[in-house]
Amino acid sequence: MRQTRGGLYQGGNGRVGGHLPVAFGSAVIRLESTMASSPSSPKRSRRGSGAVTLHDVARLAGVAPITASRALNTPGQVSEDVRNRIKEAVARTGYVPNRLAGSLASMRSKLVAALVPTIAGPVFQQTVHSLTEALAEHGYQLMLGQSGYAGSREDALLEAIIGRRPDGIVLTGILHSAAGRQRLLACGIPVVETWDLTPTPIDMLVGFSHVEVGRSVAQWLHQRGRRRLAVVSGDDERARRRTDAFQAMARALGLPEVPAALVPAPTTLRSGREALAELLARPGGVDAVFCSSDLLALGVLTEAGARGLQVPQQLAVVGFGDLEFAADLSPALTTVHIKGAEIGRQAAQFIVDRAEGHVVAERVIDIGFSIVERRSA
Repeated sequence: MRQTRGGLYQGGNGRVGGHLPVAFGSAVIRLESTMASSPSSPKRSRRGSGAVTLHDVARLAGVAPITASRALNTPGQVSEDVRNRIKEAVARTGYVPNRLAGSLASMRSKLVAALVPTIAGPVFQQTVHSLTEALAEHGYQLMLGQSGYAGSREDALLEAIIGRRPDGIVLTGILHSAAGRQRLLACGIPVVETWDLTPTPIDMLVGFSHVEVGRSVAQWLHQRGRRRLAVVSGDDERARRRTDAFQAMARALGLPEVPAALVPAPTTLRSGREALAELLARPGGVDAVFCSSDLLALGVLTEAGARGLQVPQQLAVVGFGDLEFAADLSPALTTVHIKGAEIGRQAAQFIVDRAEGHVVAERVIDIGFSIVERRSA
């Protein structure tokens, strides 16, 4: 994958995982030299760019430009013979329709932009994959932006994205700078915030409460007899809210102060190992660790094994995300399950409904979460 200026990526029916969305860039499509010299090739009107035009395709197929346009945009309006001739001409010339011109005429770009903190971390993969697939079913393509964990990066991406006038914008999280929020409110583009909850969404929202996640995990561990709790967490804002809520619930339950080892986001297996080593070096001891990602939890399990600690007898470990590998670890990882695919599908439905002029009655959806109990806790 190639990252373009501004951190934007674009995909059509791309998949996250084995098939990431392809990079959004610019390219000039030219005829092969053999094509240009072929006696059957039409004489093209280059207009200085050398790009293949719809007129070139129409001449090669022996039809009028308006017929070629109908064959590409509303194929049901032309005969099968014409469709096949246009298809062959497109294949021979390498023609790509000018979607910008079409969007100017219809005020529809058929593009949806999505911003995620990182494309390297697996936690958002299900959401991006299901968002891509659901949009593709309605003829939309996804433009993916990597915003990082700094607000200034998101602001720059939002400016670039809004300038491209997509049919919708999907954001990860609810916290944006004042300038970014103002741009989103003023742009008139349908906006869906995801992976969080707030009583004051910009437009539409599908997610869950990070505060409730932290509280629930602390209660869950307390009910299972754990009294010396600790946290290993990335330093991003959503993870910090889970950590704060976890610590607050532990205090409310009368437990000792909960130490937290913070690591840079995006988190890694190594940072999980180093964080557990840091916690174990502190006085007081630890009998349960809540990790802000399954990858951190994997690092904690690895370090515990290297030190000869028995899991869960001596140390309970709880992750977050319920990634594919969680159930296959030894011991299998207890973790917080998030319906990432459902978030993507609902976000896509929000965008499509609004783009097609439908009224969205329920604009905020809390999909909840669940604690999946396995053998690590």
